Amino acid sequence: MKKFVLVFAAVILAACVVFVGCSKKDSPVAEEDGRPTVRLITDATGIDDKSFNAAAWRGILAYYGDTWENQANRGTLYDVVTCQTQDMYIPTLKQASDEGYDLIVTTGFTFADALNEVAQLYPEQKYMIVDVDYVNQPNVMQFMFSEEQGSYLVGVAAARQAIEEGVSDPKFGFIGGVPGAVITKFEMGYIQGIKSVFPDATIVDYYANDWGKPELAKTQAKNWYDSGVYAIFSAAGGTGGGTIAQAKEYRMQGKNVWAIGVDSDQYADGIYDGEKSAVLTSMLKRVETSTQYALKSIETDSFKSGVVLLDMTADGVGYSTANPELKPAVIEAVDAAKADIIAGKIKVLGTYKDTKAAGLAPEGLGALDN
Repeated sequence: MKKFVLVFAAVILAACVVFVGCSKKDSPVAEEDGRPTVRLITDATGIDDKSFNAAAWRGILAYYGDTWENQANRGTLYDVVTCQTQDMYIPTLKQASDEGYDLIVTTGFTFADALNEVAQLYPEQKYMIVDVDYVNQPNVMQFMFSEEQGSYLVGVAAARQAIEEGVSDPKFGFIGGVPGAVITKFEMGYIQGIKSVFPDATIVDYYANDWGKPELAKTQAKNWYDSGVYAIFSAAGGTGGGTIAQAKEYRMQGKNVWAIGVDSDQYADGIYDGEKSAVLTSMLKRVETSTQYALKSIETDSFKSGVVLLDMTADGVGYSTANPELKPAVIEAVDAAKADIIAGKIKVLGTYKDTKAAGLAPEGLGALDN
């Protein structure tokens, strides 16, 4: 009988290694380390989107002292899973919850309904979500950013750059991913920044209804650049890579057009010759701050549900000055606008309704406030 018990125990131990249902935080490496464990769950664009998800992943890597090139603690202290379709959100969240990670991170408002459902089934599990303030469960930490503030800055940058380059009557474009309140904040801030310099500027928009189709953004960008659009700001996840690709092609041909990056600094993605990049600037949304914040709260046993706002005052949003072609006068103007936003002298509106009412946004845009 004793021999049978030993064999049975060995089988159970082997099963725990093979089957994902067993808790990863109970692994010897995680137990000895003492730091919290985390699972990041992303949409289909994954951590290689060079934008939103990549920023969340960078925050996790930084917390553990790892880098993109050396992810030494992956698979023990942290990991990531990509959901190829939205119908995988709930089963993936359930599986991660069963595995026993200290924290489960979801990125983006498309996860809100799934997380709201699953969080109630696992009241002891701690979760965080970015870009949502309405999953009011006692075990969910929610992070919101003032995207309209950072987007105002890149709007000012694009408009001021046009002046410095002697472009008369410049047109501007905005490409969004899936329409909703968060992406509307990007668009409205961008428009207000442009209008602060060119009150009568022509601004066009397009929504791809997808986070992972760069070919759609590339086609639209080509059409707009061909029609005289000077700069295009994309807040569309991986889809926005198409805007950068088209801007690179045209700048290599000597055409004076610009792409504006989002979330992460996308200057390097636009490089086409030496230090020359088709990405004039990027609206920096420091999602990495949120993942580090949540992990630190787990570490210090100070995790609290509710909404954490990362605005410009908290350095949650900003803009990139990586491109050497961004004129000094432009940087000076943008920094002045940033100081005025922080001081409360400039109030940036975040909804289409309010921006239209103020006479700062035209009718007929694709933006949605909910």
